Amino acid sequence: MAALTPMMRHYVQLKQRAPKRVLLYRLGDFYECFFEDAICLSTTLELTLTGKDAGKGIGRVPMAGIPHHALDRYGAQLVQRGFSVAICDQLEEAATASGLLRRDITRVITPGTVIEEGMLNARRNNWLAAVLCQELEQAFTGLAMADVSTGEFLATELPNSSLLHQELLRIGASELLLPHHTDTGITALEHPRWCPEGAVVSAVPRSAFQRSIAEAMLLERFQLSSTAGLGLAALPLALCACGGMLRYLQDTQRNLTVPLALPRTYSLEQHLQLDHQTRRHLELTETQRDSRLQGSLLWAIDQTQTAMGGRCLRRWLQQPLLDLTAIVARQETIATLVDGAALRQALRRVLRPMGDLERLAGRAGSGTASGRDLVGLADGLERLERLAKLLRNQQAPHLEPLQQVDADLQVMAADLRQTLVENPPLTLQDGGLIRDGVDETLDDLRDRLDADEAWLQQLEQQERQTTGISNLRVSYSRSFGYYIGVSRSKVAQVPDHYMRRQTLSNEERFFTPELKEREGRILALKTRSIEREYHLFCALRERVGSKAALIRNRAAAVAQLDSLAGLAELAATSNYCRPALEDSRVVAIEGGRHPVVEQNLVQGKFVENDTQLGGTIDMMILTGPNASGKSCYLRQAGLLQLLAQIGSFVPARQARFGICDRIFTRVGAVDDLAAGQSTFMVEMSETANILHHASEHSLVLLDEIGRGTATFDGLAIAWAVAEDLAIRIGARTIFATHYHELNALAQQQPNVANYQVMVAEEHDRLVFLHQVRPGGADRSYGIEAARLAGMPSQVVLRARQVLGCIEANSRLSLGPLATSVTDWAQDSSSDHQIDDFASGS
Repeated sequence: MAALTPMMRHYVQLKQRAPKRVLLYRLGDFYECFFEDAICLSTTLELTLTGKDAGKGIGRVPMAGIPHHALDRYGAQLVQRGFSVAICDQLEEAATASGLLRRDITRVITPGTVIEEGMLNARRNNWLAAVLCQELEQAFTGLAMADVSTGEFLATELPNSSLLHQELLRIGASELLLPHHTDTGITALEHPRWCPEGAVVSAVPRSAFQRSIAEAMLLERFQLSSTAGLGLAALPLALCACGGMLRYLQDTQRNLTVPLALPRTYSLEQHLQLDHQTRRHLELTETQRDSRLQGSLLWAIDQTQTAMGGRCLRRWLQQPLLDLTAIVARQETIATLVDGAALRQALRRVLRPMGDLERLAGRAGSGTASGRDLVGLADGLERLERLAKLLRNQQAPHLEPLQQVDADLQVMAADLRQTLVENPPLTLQDGGLIRDGVDETLDDLRDRLDADEAWLQQLEQQERQTTGISNLRVSYSRSFGYYIGVSRSKVAQVPDHYMRRQTLSNEERFFTPELKEREGRILALKTRSIEREYHLFCALRERVGSKAALIRNRAAAVAQLDSLAGLAELAATSNYCRPALEDSRVVAIEGGRHPVVEQNLVQGKFVENDTQLGGTIDMMILTGPNASGKSCYLRQAGLLQLLAQIGSFVPARQARFGICDRIFTRVGAVDDLAAGQSTFMVEMSETANILHHASEHSLVLLDEIGRGTATFDGLAIAWAVAEDLAIRIGARTIFATHYHELNALAQQQPNVANYQVMVAEEHDRLVFLHQVRPGGADRSYGIEAARLAGMPSQVVLRARQVLGCIEANSRLSLGPLATSVTDWAQDSSSDHQIDDFASGS
């Protein structure tokens, strides 16, 4: 340390305070890294690695940096790769400092604490989650999660680690906080089993999760006298998790006051439950193959105009409703906007340019908002008045909250407009933020600066006349100050009293005592003017930040309006119908269409199909060839049920749905080699989860159960699974299969029916009709599908020969199977029979 230069010594001292973070150290117009951080930055961001002399006897050490104005761009890349970044800024101006500039870490950016616009995905929440397990993954767990950028703060308790794992997968937390006895962090080996793969985990001192400390932090943070009104009294582990969350924000956001809303409790039982496998199979927010938005349900239905509305719609898809009253309220609003095309279009025009009020308010409250942020906020607040005028006298439930505009917000919007210029500069340190006439002191400084600028222009004209140099100019250089510029060819005409300041290849620069004196005065005035503007701006930003909660309340209403207006636009332009919702088990769809496949069709028209479940029929055994549309049909039923329970209209001629408690899917072949599970084991694990948790009010969508093992084994498993769902559980089920032998189940169980996807054979050519009709297929057409896929003709011919031989020698018949496994297992001697069966006797 003694051998380091003063600047490098200071860098190392700061690095010791933030050993687990990439330290970006402000030097002039750049943020620089040294030592191992420089190598990390260079490798991660593909930057040139250079060096810098670190002191006598030490020599050059690695150095890499980024321009200060590109912090958002490069910071986003670092955060996306799981790094935490400590920002060290200059705390004084070079012009007024003596010796080494004063610098310090002003904030820490971690994946879960980002608030900068350039580092965030505008249309999805950025969750920071804190977890407390009661007894090493055995009993209840507490979960708190916050989106620092929008201020949302939620807390819940979950009965086991399995549900915790599913909830963490649902929210996709950017960073996970766990209690630890030290601040050294948590290694990958210490990650609990319920921790999602690849999650960025940070350590928080275990003391912060103690109930007394957590409660004290909540009371202090939100200026409360008691936590009784927060609903956390019955959720002690959730309360403790909130303490860990607040402690981490306090440690990482030292100089910022992140405006969080009061913690709101929720329960999984309030929403239709979707496990991670179901969300993945149904491709709700991203495609299963390449995790892209395009091709997902969200991509197909999202016609929102604002980032707030986009985030709201994403949350609705991830947590469909169970409350019939709340669903109908959304339907009523959509219906009003579908019928009122002029109103709908007018609302969408007002919403289209609206900024992200939730995040703008958050940046204002944390003291990081720029001039352009506040101008955008002013525009958004003014648009609230236009929305109120359009919505006046509307009776739909979600249109009423925006019919009045808070007087405080109207005043604030007017203040912002009157105070800030129309197009503020990017940075606050350059001035030019505040309009003329706002502040007398600032106006006086500007008047004196204008007089000095006029003096400079007069000086230029005067010197041209005196010297006879027609192209002489008086200008300013950031490095050298004001100067008189003369081309090299005219240097001989320069008066003797000019003093040389700088020599360039095509110009000589001079100054005079008079100009030097005026320069000092101008620079002092500019500094005072910029400081005054910054003071006025900060005061204005602080006033706006004090109203962050009120702004966000309005923003939430706007987000809901935007989501509902987008769904209304979708319904009106894509021929969606309003489904009837009731407290029953029915799924009755007439002329249903897949909302994503329909949009992706390049040519032709989507073939509509009906679905009837929950009345006399609980299970559809769906047979047909590959690529005929079985998977599309069963996913379609799940997506329409889900759309209905977020309150949306659905792509069908007519539809009626009972409220569904859970949707389960088992579609596609996926392995998990890292966990030692083959494709078949993953299939069996997911199917087992469905059989353990499905109820008669669930919707179960199964595709090709049992195909990952030997034919007879797979058929036996498929039969037993179908029987269990139809008889013991009674869940509404679509069971797509190539085992057409399962058609025999419909002869034994009155609540099972056979359906098939129709095909036509024309001159040895297979034509898929994509029509689902009653009746079971007696062939799988697998060889024909292989031929269509381009299989060599000799292989197709040989496959037909082998198939004929197998069919001629097969004695498989399920028709005589008169009793179900359930009936058999309920027999008084079933335990002994199962033991005998297991031993092979």
